[in-house]
Amino acid sequence: MQQDAPPTEHDLRRASMVQMLHWLAAGRMRPQHLADACMDAYERLNPVLGAFVDVRPALVQDQVIGAGKRREKGVIGRLDGIPVAIKDNIDMAGWPTRAGLPGREGHDALHDAHVVSRLRAAGAVLMGKTSMDEGALGATGRNAHGVSARNPMHPACVAGGSSGGTVVAVATGMAAVGIGTDSLGSIRIPASYCGVYALRPTHGEISMRGVVPAARRLDTIGLVARGVDDLVVLLQVLAGYDADDPRSRHRRVAFAPPDWEPGRLRTGILPDLRASGVESEVADCFDEAISRLPFELGERRQVDFSDWDFARTRRAGLMLMETEMLETFAADLDDSRHPVSTAFRAMLDYARGLDAVDHVAADRVLDEATLKMRRLFAQVDVLVLPTTPQAAFPLDAKVPDNQADLTSFASLAGCPAVSIPMGATKSGLPTGLQFVGPRGSDLRLLELAQICAASLDTAPEYPIEPPAGS
Repeated sequence: MQQDAPPTEHDLRRASMVQMLHWLAAGRMRPQHLADACMDAYERLNPVLGAFVDVRPALVQDQVIGAGKRREKGVIGRLDGIPVAIKDNIDMAGWPTRAGLPGREGHDALHDAHVVSRLRAAGAVLMGKTSMDEGALGATGRNAHGVSARNPMHPACVAGGSSGGTVVAVATGMAAVGIGTDSLGSIRIPASYCGVYALRPTHGEISMRGVVPAARRLDTIGLVARGVDDLVVLLQVLAGYDADDPRSRHRRVAFAPPDWEPGRLRTGILPDLRASGVESEVADCFDEAISRLPFELGERRQVDFSDWDFARTRRAGLMLMETEMLETFAADLDDSRHPVSTAFRAMLDYARGLDAVDHVAADRVLDEATLKMRRLFAQVDVLVLPTTPQAAFPLDAKVPDNQADLTSFASLAGCPAVSIPMGATKSGLPTGLQFVGPRGSDLRLLELAQICAASLDTAPEYPIEPPAGS
């Protein structure tokens, strides 16, 4: 019998990670083919799109050779041979952790972050470090000191951030999946702008040890992929208790199982998106998407958020980030040889002018979010809303204040949230559909997101390529 032809480079760069694992297991390709496809895309597209800030081909090749040998012996890890992009605020031993700042070159991490250790143990091929907003304090993907991520579909527009480089790497096939971070929406916002899938897990589900903090009560690892199934696999590989992370969840029971009963599902919907600051084109995309999910979302209930100020929530989270960053980045702020940007310093100087009462008031909003979450999920099983109030905007445009308004609720409440592509605006810019559930409902949310993604079928065609001449 004639064997199936090996996947083409285009096939490899558009496939989900789960499909790649199947091809590897079936012998239709080797890890070298997969790495070559990603490296070719990197060499061609990265100068235009700015996904990576540091790729070391010799180290990539060493990992690929190791993965190939393990597969020949038949003793393999869960992700053996899979190319993964790593955000540059996550420690990789022997690499600098720049965190988007100018003065950290040459100061190599001594140890891997917990997530990097798990990826290595699973056999993943770490492609390199991806670009990010300065100090993770931004949601555009722009960086004043070097590499800025651009939207792969419309390079004149922002990619979103702060995990923009990671998302661009996955959307374009420079990597199969990516690991970023999410404090107020840093993985979900660029996923929405660039048309891919992302998960912010329950707070504490994946260890943050070895990650530069933004605000520890908000920070999570963020996962990005070209399919929901890939997010499930990544979560299962990376989740688990870490005694050396003070916020790691030590569960006595497993995840809530993915056992939705569509006939009994209660879906919460906001009554007036436009009144919450959602732009009309995004609200139209949301209305269209919801209309195409009459059975998947079960009983729909309008939920009362009249007592919840999304902008106040976002501002409270941002204040917690800025005040904590004063300590995290103290040495960077004092480094006159490698000055931070004027904008970054101004944001932290604003925090420096706050007093303890301001910080306590912001901190109490987290408690309010927890109580709101409890009341909300006593009435519904899942909250469904757009991921962002707007689509990607031009690089030189004023940055909207409300980018993180719709992502911040899950962040402050510690809830899991999934973003999937929900369609495009009239100008062809992607938008995201967000599912938020109670703490611990990660697998249930992913199952629902998978069902809705299959019904909508609105993901862009991968790999996303910038228009000719960009």
